[in-house]
Amino acid sequence: MFKMLRQEISAIMERDPAARSGWEIVLCYSGFHSIVMHRIAHRAWNGGWRVLARALSQVNRFITGIEIHPAARIGQRFFIDHGMGVVIGETAEIGDGVTLYQDVTLGGVAPSVDSHLQRDQKRHPTLLDGVIVGSGAQVLGPITVGVEARVGANAVVTKDVPAGATVVGIPGRVVQSRRSVQQEGFAPYGTPLGDLPDPVARAIEGLMERVSVLQARVEQLESQAKEQGTGVTGGFEGIEEAQDVPKPRY
Repeated sequence: MFKMLRQEISAIMERDPAARSGWEIVLCYSGFHSIVMHRIAHRAWNGGWRVLARALSQVNRFITGIEIHPAARIGQRFFIDHGMGVVIGETAEIGDGVTLYQDVTLGGVAPSVDSHLQRDQKRHPTLLDGVIVGSGAQVLGPITVGVEARVGANAVVTKDVPAGATVVGIPGRVVQSRRSVQQEGFAPYGTPLGDLPDPVARAIEGLMERVSVLQARVEQLESQAKEQGTGVTGGFEGIEEAQDVPKPRY
C-alpha cells in the first residue's frame, strides 16, 4: 500500500510543475485523494461489499468532485490534474501512467439495460499505458485508446484511437498518426509540440487548390476556343450567351 502511494506521489511530481513536495500532494491534491479512495472502494467491490463500495465512491465524489465507479480498473501512476467534473464509468479500464484533466468523461453509450447479462457487458472505454486526455474530452463506448495516444481538449471520441496518435475535434479525428513520448516528453493537456494541424482548415485548403486547378483549366479551354474561332469567349458568360440561356442571378 505504501509503495503504491509513493508511486502515485512521484507520478504527480513528474507531471505537475506546481507540485513542490510530497506533503503538498497528500494534503492538497484532489486527484490524489480520489485515487486513494477509489482503490479502497475497488477492494470492497471485489470483496463483494457492493453497497459499501458505492457509498465510498459517493463520499469520494462529494469530497473531490471526481466520480469513479468502484468497479473501474485503474493502473499505477494514475494522475487526475485539477480533477473537478471527471467521470469514470463502471467497465472503464485504465493502464499505467495515464493522465486525465478536468471535466473528462469515460462514459458508456448503451441506451438501456434490460438484464443483468447486459449490465455486465463492456460499455466504457479502455485507455492503455501513457494516454493523456485533455480537459473537457468525452471518450465514449467500449473503444480502445492506444498506448501513448493523446485526446485533445473538448474532443468527442467514439472510435478506437491508434497507439501514439493525437485526436482532436467533434467527432474525434486523428491529426498526428505517430509520436514518441521518449522524444517529445510529457505534453500537458495532450497538446503536441509545434503547430497542431487543423483538419477543417486542411480540407478547405484542399478545396481551394482544386478550385485553382479548375479555374486554370477553364482559362485554357477559353484560350483554345478563341484560337479556333468558335466564338465562345468570357468563360461561363460566353457559354450562356452562345446557348441563349438567361444568366442566373447570384
